[in-house]
Amino acid sequence: MLKYTVKKYCSEGSKFNQIIMVVLMVLPVFSYGTAVGWLSPMGPKLMSEDTPAAKPVHPDVISWMASVPYLVGTPAVFLFGFIVDNFGRKKALMLTSLSMAVCWSLKIYSSETWALILARAIVGFGVSGSYVVTPLYIKEVSEDSIRGTLGSLVVLSQNLGNLLVYIAGEYLCYNTTLWLCLSVPLLHLLIFVIMPETPSYLLKSGKVEEARAALAWLRCRQQSDTAVDNELQALLLEMQQENSARFFEVLKILVSDRSTFRAFRITLTITLARELCGCLAVLHFASLIFSQASSSWVLTANQQATMLGVVQLVGSFTASSLVERIGRKPLLGATCLVSGAALCALSAWFWLRGAGAALPLVPVVALCLCIYCDAAGLQPVPFVIMTEMFSFQLRGTVTSIVIAFACALVSIELRVFQPLAASIGLHFVFGIFATVCLLSTVYIACCVPETKMRTTEEIYAELGGKGKGKWTENKKQKDCEASVTKL
Repeated sequence: MLKYTVKKYCSEGSKFNQIIMVVLMVLPVFSYGTAVGWLSPMGPKLMSEDTPAAKPVHPDVISWMASVPYLVGTPAVFLFGFIVDNFGRKKALMLTSLSMAVCWSLKIYSSETWALILARAIVGFGVSGSYVVTPLYIKEVSEDSIRGTLGSLVVLSQNLGNLLVYIAGEYLCYNTTLWLCLSVPLLHLLIFVIMPETPSYLLKSGKVEEARAALAWLRCRQQSDTAVDNELQALLLEMQQENSARFFEVLKILVSDRSTFRAFRITLTITLARELCGCLAVLHFASLIFSQASSSWVLTANQQATMLGVVQLVGSFTASSLVERIGRKPLLGATCLVSGAALCALSAWFWLRGAGAALPLVPVVALCLCIYCDAAGLQPVPFVIMTEMFSFQLRGTVTSIVIAFACALVSIELRVFQPLAASIGLHFVFGIFATVCLLSTVYIACCVPETKMRTTEEIYAELGGKGKGKWTENKKQKDCEASVTKL
């Protein structure tokens, strides 16, 4: 039996171990954040005459470098979904860090075009692993009372990674920045090996005593504690109600059950809003956008991009404090609305600039507001809602499908952003992003349920009306009496 010998420096029932584990758990997402932000300061440097490559890199290559991680990430999410279900959350997360370590090592090894694009393609495994495994892992190790706050750390860690590489790209040389980025996944691989697998997966694997030990450690309690036993019984009940479905069976459930299908449709729609709000394009091409937006500022384009990173970090802290306080739906709707208004102002500014009537402060304020809203609600809240709207049996498959959908959207968005901006103008591109945000605000207000502190049965009852999630109800009636007695 696996034993956790870490001493308790916290009170009985404390959340300390959960917090420590989640902080370590989001290091791969931090590493992915550095990969997202890296292209902003390094893209212009690679295209310049002072390039670290053998010759200046063509803008089309930079567009492919931005797009290819998400192109690879689209099928890779299903690979990670398979690994998560068959080999465990812990191994999948460590594989994520390994892929990021390979990415940075390859960039250190060579700055040739083939190496740059291949390294960026490997980032696709990083994004897939980060966003398939991490939200699932957090859901299965955290208590309901802090799940939303811990879930918001996923995006917070990505934003910290963005900020780190913005600063490093401005003040450190090319190779030093790469070595700094490489240190993060290597640190995770060294430390996370001592962390436990999730109790849910251990139960699924038939390792009841290991699950009890892991759960007791996470809750800072003795293994014989009644609270540990009760929670273990609840986990076993949930899985035994829904332990037989596979991928295609899950797809059938998603389509055939009315409440489940509505939850799936809502998840895809808010994912669409999250990815097409334009913030990821801004983060990848921040320096290029600022270089076009204003030339009269004292700050350089990279320094202005760093300012975006600071605003993004502040937004992430806002999400951590508000997601439990005001709820998922109000936070998501408000940030989507404000982001849409900011993008409208930005689109209008780029359009009016041609007539010489634009103020240089507008794009900086609008972009900062947009990035703040993205970090405060648009990015973290959809992940929290997704994990709370689906049961253990559906969660892994739904996460894989949604992340694949998101990666496909982003790969197209980043590949066409620069060509579209050059051909039809940034005002038109940002106008599209603004329209997506404003339409999504209406959808959130009308269709998205509040999931805070609610069970899947309660959420499905709201979604399905009289149906109330028939599949879930029938399974519960069949298995409820027998499941707990097997513990």
